[in-house]
Amino acid sequence: MQYLATLPNTFVLYESPNRLVKCLEQLIEHCSPDRMACVCRELTKLHEEVKTDTLQNIHMHYAAQTNVKGEIVVIVAGNV
Repeated sequence: MQYLATLPNTFVLYESPNRLVKCLEQLIEHCSPDRMACVCRELTKLHEEVKTDTLQNIHMHYAAQTNVKGEIVVIVAGNV
């Protein structure tokens, strides 16, 4: 995760819904709570959801949900 935090490029992660909150916590720890990111759930499907904000705000959003389901892609802005 530390390597990803230093990349100047945007990076994309495919994550399990069961690990999403933990992944966001690790990204906050290594990148920064203010780093811009996007969590996309169920892309190209009926219940598609896209949440774009800082890592901290996205983490608060998903930590408050009890049952996140679906295929999840996390996109994190590069270290600029």
